[in-house]
Formats: sequence, C-alpha cells, structure tokens
Amino acid sequence: MLLWFVIAYLVVSIAIGLIAATRVHNARDYITAGRHLPIYVVFATVFATWFGAETVLGISATFVKEGMSGLVSDPFGASLCLILFGLFFARPLYRMNLLTIGDFYRKRYNRPVELATSICIALSYLGWVSAQVTALGLVFNVLSQDAVTPAWGMVIGASIVLVYTLFGGMWSVAVTTFVQMIVIVLGLLYIAWLVADMAGSAATVINHAAANNRFEFLPKLTVADIVAFTAALITMGFGSIPQQDVFQRMNASKNESTAAWGSILGGSAYFLFAFVPLFLVYAATLIDPKMVSGLIDSDSQRILPSLILEHLPLAAQVVFFGALLSVIMSTASGTLLAPSVTISENVLKGLFKHMNDRRFLWLNRAVVVCFATLVTLYAINTNESIHGMVENAYKVTLVAAFVPLVAGLYWKRATTQGAVCAIIGGLVSWIALEFAAIDELWPPQFIGFLVSLGGMALGSVLPQRYGIEPRHHAKAV
Repeated sequence: MLLWFVIAYLVVSIAIGLIAATRVHNARDYITAGRHLPIYVVFATVFATWFGAETVLGISATFVKEGMSGLVSDPFGASLCLILFGLFFARPLYRMNLLTIGDFYRKRYNRPVELATSICIALSYLGWVSAQVTALGLVFNVLSQDAVTPAWGMVIGASIVLVYTLFGGMWSVAVTTFVQMIVIVLGLLYIAWLVADMAGSAATVINHAAANNRFEFLPKLTVADIVAFTAALITMGFGSIPQQDVFQRMNASKNESTAAWGSILGGSAYFLFAFVPLFLVYAATLIDPKMVSGLIDSDSQRILPSLILEHLPLAAQVVFFGALLSVIMSTASGTLLAPSVTISENVLKGLFKHMNDRRFLWLNRAVVVCFATLVTLYAINTNESIHGMVENAYKVTLVAAFVPLVAGLYWKRATTQGAVCAIIGGLVSWIALEFAAIDELWPPQFIGFLVSLGGMALGSVLPQRYGIEPRHHAKAV
C-alpha cells in the first residue's frame, strides 16, 4: 500500500514537471527560466535544492556518531556559502547577464580559464548528484522490502528525475521544487511532532543529546583541530560558491534584489531546518536503541527510514517518504541540470561553429542524458557514504575556481596569468597531496586553497608573460 502511494506521488511530480516544460521555447528558457522567477520561488529552489539526501539521511546519521563537530561542512559550511553568495556575489554576477557561471571566467579572463574552471565545476557535481541517486536507490529498496535492489532503485530513481529535467530544464526544476519544498517542510514537521511525542518530548531528546556532548561544535585549541575545523568549513563554505546550481537560481531571478535575498533567505532557512532530521535520528536512539545500535556502524543511513517503518502508522509513513522523495528529487533535478548546461555552454559549444539556438537546446538535453547515465553508474559502483560524496564534491572547486572568481570580481589587478597560476597551483598541490595521503595535519584541499591564493597574487603582480589584460571587470557591490 505504501509503495503505491509513493508511485502516485512520483507520477504527480513528473506531470507537474512536464507541464512546466511547456514554457521552454529556447535555450535561455531552459537554462535560466527566462529570468522570471519571483522571490518565493527562488527561495524555495535554493532551500529545497540544498536540503537533499545528505541532510536527511547523511548528516543526521553523522550527528548520532560524532555530534555537532562532525557537521562543520554541512549544514554550517553549506549555509555559509548561500548567505555569502547572496551578500557578495549575487548582485554583481546578475548584472553581467551571463548564461552560466563559466561565462564569467571567459569574460573576465579568457577561453582556457573558462574551459579549466568549467570542467572542474562540472566534475564536482559527480559526487553530489550520485549521493541523490544513491539515496533514491535506498528508498526504493526499503519501500519494496528488498524486492528492488539498491542498484535497480538507483536506475529507477535517476530515470524519474531525468524525465522532467530533460524536457523542462530550469522551468521544471523551479516549479517542481516549489511544490516539493511545501511537502518537505509540512511533512518533516509533522513527523517531528509524532516522534517527539514517542520519545517523551522534544526537551527530552535535546537534553539527552546535550548530556552526551552532541552539541560540542568548536574545535580544541590545538593546531591540528583548528586547521581541520577551518578546512571543513571552507571546503563547502567557499568551495560551493563557484557552483552552477547556486548561480543558476540567482540568475533565474526576476531582478538582482530577488537574486540576493533569495539566496540569503534560502541559506538561512536551510540552516534552521537542517536540525529537524538531526532531531529525528537522535530521537531514534531513545525510541529504539537496539535498532540504532544494529545500524550505526553497518548502515547508519537506514536509521531514520527504519524508525518510520517500524514505529509510525501508515499515514505517517506516506507523509515521510513523500517528503523524503521530495528532498531527494528537488536536489537531484537541480544538480543534474547544473553541470549539464555548464558542459554544453562552456565546454562543447565552442567546438561547434555557428550553432543555432534550437541545436544548442538539444545539445543541453543530450548532455543531461549523458551526465545522468554517468552519475548513476558512479553511484552503483562506489562505496562512499552519502555525506562523504557530498563533502568531497567541493574540494576541486575550492582549489581551482573560488579564488579566480573572488579576485575577478573584487581585485582590479587580477590578471589572466594570475588566474592560470591559481588554477594550476591549486589543482597540482591538492592532487599531489591527495595521492601522497598526507592529511593528518594539513588537509590537501586546504593547502590547495592557500596555493591558489598565492598563485593569483604572484601571477597578477609579476611581469605578465601569458594572456591579456581582462576585458571585463565586474564592479564590487
């Protein structure tokens, strides 16, 4: 019975997405929704895209094992990213009237810089989208009581998201995400109310977590702990800023004020609401400690679904899995579209001379299919946890794309040579340290970030032997 309710919800979601697809008339509609989105839709798309599988299933399980100290990157770093983007990046980027974030690197620097950063940005989505596909596989496996294997669940889930993203692009993502946000908020609040009653009260759960030191957040005053804390915070807090999905929601807004405030409010709401699944999973340790102890080390991502299936009535199960699927699908659709349009616009389009708008639209759709296939295969064959896949996704953009973006917007002396030095230096140092497995004190991505900063500074102030002076400079806010 539960499975049929879920199937009905999926059919409705696909229908909404396909109806929204009728508003797509050209490539700009497909990528930016015609720059028509109002504040409430932008807010919803920012919140729901980031409130993904890792928030409900990933970081909640991490909280039970490690406490708040294990959540530095998400939700703290993720919220920091969205708020910083709204404060310092949304307005100047919106004024440039770009199609993708990769276009900025071409206009501010040159084509090779655009190509390098765009490839890095697209690659960073491999882990994030795969995390959503993995979660879809988990949901279908749980709902079917193992009749559907996790691998086939991933294929089914990815196909569902692909259908409406393929045809509707940003219009379908925006409309379905707005509906899904309503389901997420109402559904999880209802489940939290039921679970709090089962655990004794919300205060009982919170006090128990506090007594077990789960709210300790700040690092110990040692070099190793401070560096690890800082690296975790900036990996997602800074590394997520030069991302197409963040840019895309801002760029689809109807004006620059909507772009800025949509990101700020969405990031703030995400931070606050991320504590709801933390509460739910920790409450499970009081309601069914035996179940939690059996899953905590082997498959901690199943704790919350198991709690719902074993202890709540059918109506609550329908609400929860409807909300969970909304969480996953809203993130999966947005993060599938973002790298696909980046590859189409900033990597492939330059290879085809005189491509008209209709062909470019179909190129975008073809890349969406290819990327969906790639991430599904990756998700099936990786053993990484949902939280781990998301956390690792932003290392490459931190070391390669963040510094050229900030310098390009706010430092007039930033040059193409500086950007190239930042990209090469950041990538080479990060990759070398990753392969050397030296991360006990200085995380590789943190070193890569520092080298990228130094590369931009030195490359810009030293005599210019590569590239030309930037043709466009975006004024600071």
